[in-house]
Amino acid sequence: MSDWQHIFGDALMKTFDQGAVLFRREDRVHSMYLVRSGIVALERPLTDGTALTLNVATAGMALAEASLFATTYHCDAIARMNAEIAIMPRAAFRSALRERPDAALSLIETHAKEVQSQRTRIEILRLRRVSDRLDVWLDLNAEPPTGEWIRVADQIGVSPPALYRELARRRK
Repeated sequence: MSDWQHIFGDALMKTFDQGAVLFRREDRVHSMYLVRSGIVALERPLTDGTALTLNVATAGMALAEASLFATTYHCDAIARMNAEIAIMPRAAFRSALRERPDAALSLIETHAKEVQSQRTRIEILRLRRVSDRLDVWLDLNAEPPTGEWIRVADQIGVSPPALYRELARRRK
C-alpha cells in the first residue's frame, strides 16, 4: 500500500452494489474516496443519452482526486461492479497531506505515473493502423497473460475482432 493510501486507514468503509451512484456531476464535493475493491467508473453523461468514460478506478486507486481542488464534481461515479470504498472528509484528507509530506509526495508520484501512462495511451491512439498500435503496446508492455487480449484491444482503442484479425495475421 502506498504512503498516501494509509491516510484512509480510519476512513468510513461503504459498500456499493453494481450500478450504484457514489456521486453525480454538480454535487458538492465533501469527501475523498479510495477504492478498496471492485470497479468504479467516472462518467460524463452526454446529450445523446450515452456516457463518456473519463476514468475507471480499481482497487488501490483514488477516485475523483481532482475534486480535492473543486467545489463540485465534474462527472458521475458509478460502480461497475460491487465495490468497497473508503470515504473520508475532504478537509481531513487535505489536513493529512499537510501533516504527512511523505504521503503527499507519494500521491504526487502516483499521479505523475498516471499522467505518463495517459500520455503514452494518447500517442498510441493517434496511430492509424492496428498493427502499429499493437507494436507500440507490445514494445512497452510485453505480451499479456492468456485471456487478457480483450483488455489490450480496449487500451489501444480497437475492437476485439480487429485485434484478433491482426494477431491471426501475425501467426501466419
